[in-house]
Amino acid sequence: MDIKLEKKTGWRAIFQKKNLPYAAVVVLIGFIGWLVLRDNSSTLRVDAGLVNIATVEQGEFNDYVRLTGSVQPMTSVQLSPLESGVVERIVAEEGTSVKRGDVILEMSNNSLSMQILQSEADLAEKQNILRNTMISMEQERLALRQEKLQLDLEVSRLKRTYQQNENLYNDNLLAREEYLRAKEDYELAVRKRDLVLERQRQDSLYRTSQVEQMEESLRSMQLNMQLIRQRVDNLKVKAPIDGEVGMLDAVLGQSLQQGANIGQVNDLTTYKVQAQVDEHYIDRVTTGLVASFERQGAEYEMQLRKVYPEVRNGQFKADFRFSGAAPENIRSGQTYYLNLQLGEAAEAILIPRGSFYQATGGRWIYVVDASGEKAYRREIRIGRQNPQYYEVIEGLQVGEKVITSSYDNFGENEVLILNK
Repeated sequence: MDIKLEKKTGWRAIFQKKNLPYAAVVVLIGFIGWLVLRDNSSTLRVDAGLVNIATVEQGEFNDYVRLTGSVQPMTSVQLSPLESGVVERIVAEEGTSVKRGDVILEMSNNSLSMQILQSEADLAEKQNILRNTMISMEQERLALRQEKLQLDLEVSRLKRTYQQNENLYNDNLLAREEYLRAKEDYELAVRKRDLVLERQRQDSLYRTSQVEQMEESLRSMQLNMQLIRQRVDNLKVKAPIDGEVGMLDAVLGQSLQQGANIGQVNDLTTYKVQAQVDEHYIDRVTTGLVASFERQGAEYEMQLRKVYPEVRNGQFKADFRFSGAAPENIRSGQTYYLNLQLGEAAEAILIPRGSFYQATGGRWIYVVDASGEKAYRREIRIGRQNPQYYEVIEGLQVGEKVITSSYDNFGENEVLILNK
């Protein structure tokens, strides 16, 4: 007996043996399509209550930077001993008002005392040598004068004898030999006197030159003695200017070296404020810029007078001077918070400052979608910044919401799912 087979319809028809290859092809195509069309972005679930979300705004961007500055005297002069020594007495402590030339501390130096004694002994010896030399020269000068007087007398006598003999010889009353002998004696005496005169002149020139040299040497020794005595006075460290002893790093009995920095004297007539500036602004901070700060309800203006070229630990120093009056109670070491104006205010797209900048460097940010349930990573470009806002040059639109808190726990995920 033949059995009538029931014709399969619906899902049962698909799973018939003859249709299985076609069903497999359809499933494979669907799987490939899902792979192509699915969202491959890496995601991370975060607690929405732990992130800060801010709205992108259009507003006025005030181009300034907040600085922390320390009040310092406009002029400070270093204290350094001009001689090495041991501290014997401290006359002026830190905070003491001093006048130029006032003694701040006194030192002693045994080696210098020995040098003074030796120099005094050398000077006395030199003076004695000069005195004895001048006495000897005076004795020799007197001896030459006496010798000249005797020769003058001898020349006078021999001249008279020669003249008498000459007259007698002319009258044929004297032998020729006697006449010639008298003539020769007279001429010899004249030549001896000329030699003594020449010797006197030469000795006078020599004595003058020698005395000048010795007196010059004596003056040099006296000057050296004065300098050594002045070195004794240099053992007293004195105030170089009128002001206040701002720092003094010295104690009794301490051995100080010549030129060592032991403190400073501050001129308290004018002050400056020195601030540390982030190197991010190094190309924009120039002399002449204006800064301001508030103190006890009053606003004070300052002008940038000096920018230090050296950068240390990501910062560089800048000095500001007061454009007008300074606070009445200003003191060295006080801290002022300055607003340094870098440019004119202008309209811009703004987002509040936040910790995200440390992770992204302002190159990208997470933007929250309209549903508020997801945030997507987006490339942006940030321009200027002040203590409150970043200026957005491109990548964001007014009204969009962004995450401004720290990204340290987000890794490199491109999508954040905000769990509420």
